[in-house]
This record gives sequence, structure tokens and C-alpha cells, in this order.
Amino acid sequence: MKILIATLAAAGMLPLFLMLFAPAANAALDDAKAQELLKNGGCVACHSVDKKVLGPSYKDAAQKRKGEKDAVATLENAVRNGSKGTDGAIPMPPNPRSKISDADLHDLIEWVLTK
Repeated sequence: MKILIATLAAAGMLPLFLMLFAPAANAALDDAKAQELLKNGGCVACHSVDKKVLGPSYKDAAQKRKGEKDAVATLENAVRNGSKGTDGAIPMPPNPRSKISDADLHDLIEWVLTK
């Protein structure tokens, strides 16, 4: 494997190889796909990118978790299982896998944390 990578790097083809064969989960979520997941998951009923609705904005959530090593896991747990008292008096209901898959939820939370 090391020889293959060295050969591809020397030939200037390593970026293409990585783009084609790297796991898709490492791909960053673009804004259009994120908006689709937010809508399909029902997130937009209570959240927006930059304004508080019933729940905090994604920017506020990202700022609150900035620098936390376990921010993704914390937010995944809050979204999947619901939370109470974290960001105000209104509790967040749990969001089942039937609304948003674990993989999509993970990617979406990583996207939120970039806001």
C-alpha cells in the first residue's frame, strides 16, 4: 500500500486517488445538502442558521460548543434522544432514525459546527 501511495504521489495522482477512493463520510456537507437534511429532518421548525426560533440558531449552537472535543457526540445525543434545559425552557424532542439517519445526523452536526 505504501508503494502504491508513493507511486501515485510521485505521478501527481494522489489527490485524484483519494477523491475517488476515500470514504464518503469524510466529505464535507455542502450548504444545499445540509438544507435538504434540515428540512427533511424537521429541524427548520425550531432552528435557523443565524436566528433563534424555538431553539437556538446553528451559529449559537456552534459557538456554545466551540473547542469542545466531544461536541459532535454531545449534539448527536441531544438530537437523537432529546434534551431539556440546555438552551432554554423549551425541551428538544427526540429525533428518530426514521427522520434522519445516523450518518446524515453526524454529517449535519459537523456542518452546524462550522457555522
